Amino acid sequence: MRGMPAPFRIMGVLNVTPDSFSDGGQYLDAQAALAHALELERDGAAILDVGGESTRPGAEPVAVEEELRRVVPVIEALSAGGSRAQISIDTIKLPVARAAVDAGATYVNDVTAFRHDPELAGLVADRDLDCCLMHMLGEPRTMQQSPHYDDVVSDVKAFLEERLAFAVAAGIPEERIQLDPGIGFGKTADHNLELLRRLDELAAIGRPLLIGVSRKSFLGRITGREVGDRLAATLAANVLAFTKGATIFRVHDVAPLRDALTVAAATVRAP
Repeated sequence: MRGMPAPFRIMGVLNVTPDSFSDGGQYLDAQAALAHALELERDGAAILDVGGESTRPGAEPVAVEEELRRVVPVIEALSAGGSRAQISIDTIKLPVARAAVDAGATYVNDVTAFRHDPELAGLVADRDLDCCLMHMLGEPRTMQQSPHYDDVVSDVKAFLEERLAFAVAAGIPEERIQLDPGIGFGKTADHNLELLRRLDELAAIGRPLLIGVSRKSFLGRITGREVGDRLAATLAANVLAFTKGATIFRVHDVAPLRDALTVAAATVRAP
């Protein structure tokens, strides 16, 4: 069993921002960011997701020049430093994505699913990149202001199907595309739980599902734990998502999740 490939991939979070909700300001220095990224990789991260603009609720936009200043040196250092993990750029901006790819990124994680800058889809197609398309209601500054859905799972599924069709029409091979229901992005705690409960309906779209629940506020509402003490809740939510069909997991705490998912994979057959 040890020689079999894992039926999941872990994406380690590397925020080079001063205002991210969980680890803002910790890795602004390029060398500190590089050291943390290599630690995430040693712990089992197959993807390193580098972001220079916070997408927490209420976050303010960051200028292109500042975002470039934050992310490009880190990606260059990772590319030159012997990292074997896939490097992802977490951005909605074409100039940032292009510079990140030139520096060594091969994956674009766009929380707007190419709605902010549709030309970003062309870059992904032309450079033969992987990408993740996420559902978000509104934008970070406004997304948590009374979010409403007729049926959150059906609405998110329709959105992801439409954005998948857009990406394929732009020339991106379907096998390069992953989908993210956007847990916590324009959703109440009940919406988040319903998405997790019915995640198999989104898996039925047929593309790999990426789940990002790490340390999020709805877990704090359920458990009463502060952001730095939500590891157990994060592990539980991710294991449940795995049993419902998720295969990529975006987290801050890679090593414990790797162990939890390894046990889950050995116990239940991945959908």
